[in-house]
Amino acid sequence: MNEPYKRRVDELPQAVAEWGWRFHHLGIPTTEKIPNETYIPHLKIYVGGFESSPYGIEWMRFEEGCTVPELVRTVPHLAFEVNDLAEALQGKEVISNPSSPSAGVTVAMIKHQGAPVELLEFES
Repeated sequence: MNEPYKRRVDELPQAVAEWGWRFHHLGIPTTEKIPNETYIPHLKIYVGGFESSPYGIEWMRFEEGCTVPELVRTVPHLAFEVNDLAEALQGKEVISNPSSPSAGVTVAMIKHQGAPVELLEFES
C-alpha cells in the first residue's frame, strides 16, 4: 500500500520538488480599490499589486456578475506556472476550466483540500 505524501519541514512542496511547478503569485480577494489596478473586462475582475510586489502578491477585486467561482472570490489562492496545463490538470478537481485572461497565457483553477490553486501556462 502506498503511504500518503508527507513532507518534512525542510522540504519544498511536492508540486515544486517533484512536479516542477514554479511559484507565480499569491492571489488575495479584496473589496478595496487597488492602486494602479488593471481591469479584465471579460472576467469582470480588477487586479493589481503584482507588478510591484517583491513577493508575488496580486490583489483581486470582483465586479458584480463575475463568473469566477465563489471559492476564488472569497479565499486567497496560490498560483503556479506549469509547462503543460493539460497534464497538470489530470486527476485534479478542476473548478474553473482553462481560459485566457490575457494574450499568451492560459489558466485554470483547481481545488485542493478546500483551497483554490491557479495553474498558468505561458506561450513559449
